[in-house]
Amino acid sequence: MVEPGMKKIGFLSFGHWSTGAGSRTRSAADALSQSIDLAVAAEELGADGAYFRVHHFARQLASPFPLLSAIGARTSRIEIGTAVIDMRYENPMYFAEDAGAADLISGGRLQLGISRGSPEQVIDGWRYFGYEPAEGESDADMARRHTEVLLAVLRGQGFAEPNPRPMFPNPPGLLRLEPHSEGLRERIWWGSGSNATSVWAAKLGMNLQSSTLKDDESGEPLHIQQRKQIEAYREAWREAGHEREPRVSVSRSIFALTSDLDRAYFGNADTDDHIGMIDENTRAIFGRSYAAEPDVLVKQLAEDEAIQAADTLLLTVPNQLGVDYNAHVLESILTHVAPELGWR
Repeated sequence: MVEPGMKKIGFLSFGHWSTGAGSRTRSAADALSQSIDLAVAAEELGADGAYFRVHHFARQLASPFPLLSAIGARTSRIEIGTAVIDMRYENPMYFAEDAGAADLISGGRLQLGISRGSPEQVIDGWRYFGYEPAEGESDADMARRHTEVLLAVLRGQGFAEPNPRPMFPNPPGLLRLEPHSEGLRERIWWGSGSNATSVWAAKLGMNLQSSTLKDDESGEPLHIQQRKQIEAYREAWREAGHEREPRVSVSRSIFALTSDLDRAYFGNADTDDHIGMIDENTRAIFGRSYAAEPDVLVKQLAEDEAIQAADTLLLTVPNQLGVDYNAHVLESILTHVAPELGWR
Protein backbone atom coordinates (compact mmCIF):
# COMPACT_ATOMS: atom_id res chain seq x y z
CA MET A 1 0.00 0.00 0.00
CA VAL A 2 0.96 3.63 -0.47
CA GLU A 3 1.66 5.57 2.72
CA PRO A 4 -0.91 8.29 3.56
CA GLY A 5 -0.04 11.51 1.73
CA MET A 6 2.49 9.80 -0.49
CA LYS A 7 1.66 9.03 -4.11
CA LYS A 8 2.94 6.64 -6.67
CA ILE A 9 3.73 8.64 -9.81
CA GLY A 10 4.04 7.05 -13.22
CA PHE A 11 3.65 7.95 -16.86
CA LEU A 12 0.94 6.94 -19.31
CA SER A 13 1.84 6.80 -23.00
CA PHE A 14 -0.56 6.36 -25.89
CA GLY A 15 2.37 5.36 -28.10
CA HIS A 16 1.45 7.48 -31.10
CA TRP A 17 3.61 7.50 -34.18
CA SER A 18 3.44 9.63 -37.32
CA THR A 19 5.63 11.14 -40.00
CA GLY A 20 4.33 14.63 -39.28
CA ALA A 21 6.59 17.60 -38.73
CA GLY A 22 8.24 17.52 -35.32
CA SER A 23 7.50 13.86 -34.61
CA ARG A 24 10.44 11.92 -33.21
CA THR A 25 8.36 8.74 -33.29
CA ARG A 26 7.89 8.02 -36.95
CA SER A 27 7.09 4.31 -37.06
CA ALA A 28 5.67 1.47 -34.99
CA ALA A 29 9.24 0.30 -34.35
CA ASP A 30 10.08 3.76 -32.99
CA ALA A 31 7.04 3.75 -30.71
CA LEU A 32 7.89 0.35 -29.26
CA SER A 33 11.62 0.86 -28.77
CA GLN A 34 11.12 4.35 -27.34
CA SER A 35 8.49 3.02 -24.94
CA ILE A 36 11.05 0.59 -23.55
CA ASP A 37 13.70 3.31 -23.31
CA LEU A 38 11.34 5.71 -21.55
CA ALA A 39 10.41 3.04 -18.98
CA VAL A 40 14.10 2.44 -18.29
CA ALA A 41 14.70 6.19 -17.95
CA ALA A 42 11.65 6.59 -15.69
CA GLU A 43 12.92 3.88 -13.38
CA GLU A 44 16.32 5.59 -13.18
CA LEU A 45 14.59 8.89 -12.30
CA GLY A 46 12.67 7.24 -9.45
CA ALA A 47 9.23 7.14 -11.07
CA ASP A 48 6.92 4.39 -9.87
CA GLY A 49 5.12 3.25 -13.01
CA ALA A 50 5.27 2.87 -16.80
CA TYR A 51 1.77 2.52 -18.24
CA PHE A 52 0.58 2.20 -21.82
CA ARG A 53 -2.71 2.71 -23.64
CA VAL A 54 -4.02 0.05 -26.02
CA HIS A 55 -5.85 1.02 -29.23
CA HIS A 56 -6.69 -1.16 -32.22
CA PHE A 57 -6.67 -0.15 -35.91
CA ALA A 58 -4.68 2.99 -35.01
CA ARG A 59 -1.11 4.20 -35.33
CA GLN A 60 -0.65 3.69 -31.62
CA LEU A 61 0.41 0.90 -29.30
CA ALA A 62 -1.86 -2.13 -29.58
CA SER A 63 -0.68 -5.58 -28.40
CA PRO A 64 0.58 -4.88 -24.87
CA PHE A 65 2.18 -8.10 -23.68
CA PRO A 66 5.29 -8.21 -25.90
CA LEU A 67 6.01 -4.62 -24.85
CA LEU A 68 5.35 -5.25 -21.15
CA SER A 69 7.56 -8.35 -21.24
CA ALA A 70 10.41 -6.46 -22.89
CA ILE A 71 10.18 -3.69 -20.28
CA GLY A 72 10.05 -6.28 -17.53
CA ALA A 73 13.29 -7.79 -18.79
CA ARG A 74 15.02 -4.38 -18.96
CA THR A 75 13.92 -3.02 -15.56
CA SER A 76 13.88 -4.29 -11.99
CA ARG A 77 11.65 -2.07 -9.83
CA ILE A 78 9.15 0.05 -11.74
CA GLU A 79 5.50 -1.02 -12.00
CA ILE A 80 4.49 -1.90 -15.57
CA GLY A 81 0.91 -1.50 -16.64
CA THR A 82 -1.85 -0.67 -19.07
CA ALA A 83 -4.53 1.98 -19.00
CA VAL A 84 -6.46 0.35 -20.56
CA ILE A 85 -6.92 -2.89 -22.52
CA ASP A 86 -10.29 -3.03 -24.31
CA MET A 87 -11.93 -6.28 -23.16
CA ARG A 88 -14.32 -6.35 -26.11
CA TYR A 89 -11.35 -7.53 -28.17
CA GLU A 90 -9.91 -10.05 -25.73
CA ASN A 91 -10.00 -13.82 -25.40
CA PRO A 92 -9.81 -14.03 -21.59
CA MET A 93 -8.04 -17.41 -21.67
CA TYR A 94 -5.26 -16.26 -23.98
CA PHE A 95 -5.10 -12.99 -22.02
CA ALA A 96 -4.51 -14.92 -18.79
CA GLU A 97 -1.65 -16.93 -20.33
CA ASP A 98 0.05 -13.87 -21.85
CA ALA A 99 -0.39 -11.85 -18.67
CA GLY A 100 0.92 -14.67 -16.50
CA ALA A 101 4.05 -14.99 -18.63
CA ALA A 102 4.70 -11.23 -18.70
CA ASP A 103 4.16 -10.97 -14.95
CA LEU A 104 6.62 -13.76 -14.23
CA ILE A 105 9.21 -12.17 -16.53
CA SER A 106 8.85 -8.89 -14.62
CA GLY A 107 8.98 -10.52 -11.20
CA GLY A 108 5.35 -9.71 -10.36
CA ARG A 109 5.27 -6.03 -11.36
CA LEU A 110 2.32 -5.94 -13.76
CA GLN A 111 -0.59 -3.60 -12.99
CA LEU A 112 -3.13 -4.28 -15.73
CA GLY A 113 -5.85 -1.77 -16.43
CA ILE A 114 -8.75 -3.15 -18.45
CA SER A 115 -12.14 -1.74 -19.46
CA ARG A 116 -15.06 -1.89 -21.83
CA GLY A 117 -13.08 0.32 -24.22
CA SER A 118 -13.41 3.72 -25.80
CA PRO A 119 -14.70 5.17 -29.09
CA GLU A 120 -12.98 3.28 -31.89
CA GLN A 121 -11.18 3.88 -35.17
CA VAL A 122 -13.49 1.49 -37.03
CA ILE A 123 -17.11 0.41 -36.68
CA ASP A 124 -17.45 -2.46 -34.18
CA GLY A 125 -13.80 -3.37 -34.50
CA TRP A 126 -14.16 -6.30 -32.10
CA ARG A 127 -16.14 -8.14 -34.78
CA TYR A 128 -12.96 -8.41 -36.87
CA PHE A 129 -11.34 -10.14 -33.90
CA GLY A 130 -14.08 -12.75 -33.94
CA TYR A 131 -16.26 -11.51 -31.06
CA GLU A 132 -20.01 -10.93 -31.09
CA PRO A 133 -22.24 -9.94 -28.17
CA ALA A 134 -24.56 -12.73 -27.11
CA GLU A 135 -28.27 -12.33 -27.75
CA GLY A 136 -29.55 -9.45 -25.66
CA GLU A 137 -26.01 -8.22 -24.85
CA SER A 138 -24.41 -4.93 -25.74
CA ASP A 139 -20.72 -4.70 -26.60
CA ALA A 140 -20.17 -3.27 -23.09
CA ASP A 141 -21.92 -6.30 -21.59
CA MET A 142 -19.62 -8.54 -23.65
CA ALA A 143 -16.55 -6.74 -22.30
CA ARG A 144 -17.72 -7.23 -18.73
CA ARG A 145 -18.46 -10.91 -19.42
CA HIS A 146 -14.95 -11.39 -20.81
CA THR A 147 -13.64 -9.64 -17.69
CA GLU A 148 -15.48 -11.93 -15.28
CA VAL A 149 -14.07 -14.99 -17.07
CA LEU A 150 -10.57 -13.50 -16.88
CA LEU A 151 -10.86 -12.78 -13.16
CA ALA A 152 -12.05 -16.33 -12.52
CA VAL A 153 -9.17 -18.03 -14.36
CA LEU A 154 -6.57 -15.70 -12.79
CA ARG A 155 -7.41 -17.21 -9.40
CA GLY A 156 -5.41 -20.22 -10.54
CA GLN A 157 -7.95 -22.91 -9.67
CA GLY A 158 -8.32 -25.95 -11.90
CA PHE A 159 -11.38 -26.04 -14.16
CA ALA A 160 -10.49 -28.12 -17.25
CA GLU A 161 -10.98 -31.90 -17.44
CA PRO A 162 -7.60 -33.57 -18.20
CA ASN A 163 -7.15 -35.90 -21.14
CA PRO A 164 -6.88 -39.51 -19.85
CA ARG A 165 -4.05 -40.08 -22.36
CA PRO A 166 -2.15 -36.77 -22.31
CA MET A 167 1.04 -36.04 -24.21
CA PHE A 168 2.75 -35.14 -20.90
CA PRO A 169 1.95 -36.28 -17.34
CA ASN A 170 -0.63 -34.12 -15.53
CA PRO A 171 -0.88 -33.21 -11.87
CA PRO A 172 -3.96 -34.68 -10.16
CA GLY A 173 -7.35 -33.01 -10.50
CA LEU A 174 -8.69 -30.39 -12.87
CA LEU A 175 -6.16 -28.32 -14.80
CA ARG A 176 -5.65 -24.56 -14.76
CA LEU A 177 -4.10 -22.28 -17.35
CA GLU A 178 -0.32 -22.00 -17.24
CA PRO A 179 1.82 -20.15 -16.55
CA HIS A 180 0.03 -18.94 -13.44
CA SER A 181 1.44 -15.90 -11.65
CA GLU A 182 0.41 -15.72 -8.00
CA GLY A 183 -0.96 -12.32 -6.99
CA LEU A 184 -1.73 -11.04 -10.47
CA ARG A 185 -5.48 -11.27 -9.77
CA GLU A 186 -5.08 -8.51 -7.17
CA ARG A 187 -3.29 -6.28 -9.69
CA ILE A 188 -6.15 -5.98 -12.16
CA TRP A 189 -7.64 -2.48 -12.47
CA TRP A 190 -10.89 -1.39 -14.10
CA GLY A 191 -10.86 1.80 -16.17
CA SER A 192 -14.18 3.33 -15.17
CA GLY A 193 -15.96 6.13 -16.97
CA SER A 194 -18.98 6.26 -14.68
CA ASN A 195 -19.96 5.94 -11.04
CA ALA A 196 -21.96 2.76 -11.72
CA THR A 197 -19.06 0.89 -13.32
CA SER A 198 -16.73 1.93 -10.51
CA VAL A 199 -19.15 0.32 -8.05
CA TRP A 200 -19.28 -2.81 -10.23
CA ALA A 201 -15.46 -2.95 -10.28
CA ALA A 202 -15.33 -2.63 -6.49
CA LYS A 203 -17.72 -5.53 -6.03
CA LEU A 204 -15.47 -7.72 -8.18
CA GLY A 205 -12.34 -6.70 -6.27
CA MET A 206 -10.60 -4.74 -9.01
CA ASN A 207 -8.55 -1.61 -8.43
CA LEU A 208 -9.85 1.60 -10.02
CA GLN A 209 -8.45 3.71 -12.84
CA SER A 210 -10.14 7.02 -13.66
CA SER A 211 -8.76 8.97 -16.60
CA THR A 212 -9.10 12.45 -18.03
CA LEU A 213 -12.42 11.45 -19.60
CA LYS A 214 -15.59 10.60 -17.67
CA ASP A 215 -19.34 10.53 -18.20
CA ASP A 216 -20.68 13.94 -17.21
CA GLU A 217 -23.06 12.87 -14.45
CA SER A 218 -23.48 16.09 -12.48
CA GLY A 219 -22.20 19.07 -14.48
CA GLU A 220 -19.45 19.68 -11.90
CA PRO A 221 -15.73 20.01 -12.78
CA LEU A 222 -14.04 16.73 -13.66
CA HIS A 223 -11.92 16.56 -10.52
CA ILE A 224 -15.02 16.84 -8.28
CA GLN A 225 -16.93 14.23 -10.26
CA GLN A 226 -13.92 11.91 -10.06
CA ARG A 227 -13.58 12.45 -6.31
CA LYS A 228 -17.22 11.44 -5.86
CA GLN A 229 -16.65 8.45 -8.14
CA ILE A 230 -13.70 7.38 -5.97
CA GLU A 231 -15.79 7.77 -2.82
CA ALA A 232 -18.58 5.63 -4.30
CA TYR A 233 -16.02 3.02 -5.32
CA ARG A 234 -14.42 2.84 -1.87
CA GLU A 235 -17.80 2.60 -0.17
CA ALA A 236 -18.78 -0.29 -2.46
CA TRP A 237 -15.41 -1.94 -1.73
CA ARG A 238 -16.07 -1.77 2.01
CA GLU A 239 -19.59 -3.15 1.58
CA ALA A 240 -18.20 -6.05 -0.48
CA GLY A 241 -16.00 -7.05 2.47
CA HIS A 242 -12.71 -7.41 0.60
CA GLU A 243 -9.79 -7.97 2.97
CA ARG A 244 -7.15 -5.88 1.18
CA GLU A 245 -7.11 -2.15 0.55
CA PRO A 246 -7.79 -1.16 -3.06
CA ARG A 247 -5.69 1.15 -5.17
CA VAL A 248 -6.99 4.11 -7.17
CA SER A 249 -5.29 6.02 -9.97
CA VAL A 250 -6.18 9.17 -11.88
CA SER A 251 -4.56 10.40 -15.09
CA ARG A 252 -3.59 13.98 -15.83
CA SER A 253 -1.65 16.01 -18.38
CA ILE A 254 0.74 18.03 -16.21
CA PHE A 255 3.71 20.07 -17.41
CA ALA A 256 6.06 22.06 -15.20
CA LEU A 257 7.34 24.98 -17.27
CA THR A 258 11.02 25.09 -16.35
CA SER A 259 12.64 25.91 -19.71
CA ASP A 260 12.05 27.90 -22.86
CA LEU A 261 11.34 24.65 -24.69
CA ASP A 262 8.62 23.77 -22.14
CA ARG A 263 7.05 27.18 -22.63
CA ALA A 264 7.21 26.83 -26.42
CA TYR A 265 5.48 23.46 -26.31
CA PHE A 266 2.95 24.00 -23.52
CA GLY A 267 2.94 27.64 -22.48
CA ASN A 268 -0.37 28.16 -24.27
CA ALA A 269 -1.99 24.84 -23.30
CA ASP A 270 -5.76 24.81 -22.82
CA THR A 271 -6.37 24.61 -19.07
CA ASP A 272 -10.15 24.26 -18.97
CA ASP A 273 -12.40 21.21 -18.77
CA HIS A 274 -14.48 20.54 -21.89
CA ILE A 275 -17.83 18.89 -22.51
CA GLY A 276 -18.45 16.71 -25.56
CA MET A 277 -20.31 13.69 -26.89
CA ILE A 278 -18.25 10.49 -27.17
CA ASP A 279 -21.15 8.76 -28.91
CA GLU A 280 -24.74 9.62 -29.78
CA ASN A 281 -25.94 8.92 -26.23
CA THR A 282 -23.04 9.77 -23.90
CA ARG A 283 -22.19 13.27 -22.74
CA ALA A 284 -18.65 13.31 -21.37
CA ILE A 285 -16.38 15.71 -19.56
CA PHE A 286 -12.77 15.97 -20.71
CA GLY A 287 -10.29 17.05 -18.08
CA ARG A 288 -8.10 20.12 -18.25
CA SER A 289 -4.35 20.14 -18.73
CA TYR A 290 -2.03 21.68 -16.15
CA ALA A 291 0.87 23.73 -17.50
CA ALA A 292 2.54 26.36 -15.32
CA GLU A 293 5.65 27.32 -13.40
CA PRO A 294 6.33 24.77 -10.63
CA ASP A 295 5.18 27.01 -7.76
CA VAL A 296 1.90 27.71 -9.54
CA LEU A 297 1.45 24.03 -10.38
CA VAL A 298 1.82 23.10 -6.73
CA LYS A 299 -1.07 25.38 -5.78
CA GLN A 300 -3.26 24.18 -8.66
CA LEU A 301 -2.69 20.48 -8.01
CA ALA A 302 -3.35 20.89 -4.29
CA GLU A 303 -6.89 21.92 -5.25
CA ASP A 304 -7.52 18.91 -7.52
CA GLU A 305 -9.80 16.78 -5.33
CA ALA A 306 -9.44 13.60 -7.40
CA ILE A 307 -5.65 13.68 -7.33
CA GLN A 308 -5.79 14.16 -3.57
CA ALA A 309 -8.17 11.20 -3.21
CA ALA A 310 -6.11 8.82 -5.37
CA ASP A 311 -2.96 6.96 -4.33
CA THR A 312 -1.51 6.84 -7.85
CA LEU A 313 -1.07 9.62 -10.41
CA LEU A 314 -0.41 8.78 -14.07
CA LEU A 315 1.12 11.59 -16.10
CA THR A 316 0.07 11.43 -19.75
CA VAL A 317 3.16 12.12 -21.84
CA PRO A 318 3.59 13.55 -25.36
CA ASN A 319 5.49 10.50 -26.56
CA GLN A 320 6.17 11.86 -30.07
CA LEU A 321 8.48 14.49 -28.59
CA GLY A 322 11.03 11.78 -27.87
CA VAL A 323 12.48 9.92 -24.92
CA ASP A 324 14.81 12.66 -23.70
CA TYR A 325 12.11 15.32 -23.56
CA ASN A 326 9.61 13.03 -21.87
CA ALA A 327 12.21 12.02 -19.29
CA HIS A 328 12.65 15.74 -18.64
CA VAL A 329 8.86 16.14 -18.19
CA LEU A 330 8.86 13.36 -15.58
CA GLU A 331 11.96 14.64 -13.82
CA SER A 332 10.49 18.14 -13.53
CA ILE A 333 7.41 16.82 -11.74
CA LEU A 334 9.37 14.46 -9.51
CA THR A 335 11.91 17.15 -8.59
CA HIS A 336 10.02 20.44 -8.47
CA VAL A 337 6.38 19.55 -7.77
CA ALA A 338 5.92 16.22 -5.98
CA PRO A 339 8.10 17.06 -2.93
CA GLU A 340 6.29 20.37 -2.39
CA LEU A 341 2.98 18.52 -2.27
CA GLY A 342 4.24 15.88 0.16
CA TRP A 343 4.10 13.13 -2.46
CA ARG A 344 7.81 12.42 -2.07
